[in-house]
Amino acid sequence: MPHLALYTFGVLKSPLADPAPLMREFHDSGAAVYPDIGRQPGYLARAEPAEGGQGTLFELDWGAWGEFAVPAWYGKGRTVETIALAATLSLWAGLRPAFEAIYTGVHREALNRRYDWFERTGHPNYVFWWVGDDVTPVWQDGVSRLEHLHEHGPAPHAFTFHRSFTSEGVPADGRGHAAGRSLHRDGSAPC
Repeated sequence: MPHLALYTFGVLKSPLADPAPLMREFHDSGAAVYPDIGRQPGYLARAEPAEGGQGTLFELDWGAWGEFAVPAWYGKGRTVETIALAATLSLWAGLRPAFEAIYTGVHREALNRRYDWFERTGHPNYVFWWVGDDVTPVWQDGVSRLEHLHEHGPAPHAFTFHRSFTSEGVPADGRGHAAGRSLHRDGSAPC
């Protein structure tokens, strides 16, 4: 059964290393969000650095998730002192569980604060695509699909909740329902 890959990317107003209260709030929010998301039904995995990984996001060993990459429009720093971005790469059982996890609870509270922390870049800040159940997406997959989404709009190759597609490429609503028919809980169409 296919899995849903999700790449998120945002440019922060301040570097991650900024000791100001606003960035401490952002770090505290992440400390609460990640464990909560990991307990959600339908959550499968997320890119995490290998055990004991040290260095910047760009230097870490991400194992099967590949080398860390960012969209071409990111123009801020790449050092510990200057990195001003937040990015995630994760796998989900389908659109509905991803929607429910992202738009409820602790993550919803963080979304309500996003404009306190993130710049409005005019670029999409997330993208979905379907992968085989034995595939681990890599960071570059997420970057290329986010850039494709920005340049060409939603398609089965790269989509959003608002304009989503089933694993068969059929247009769906943001919770995984194909037009005119119900879907399985994982977002796939019935046979």
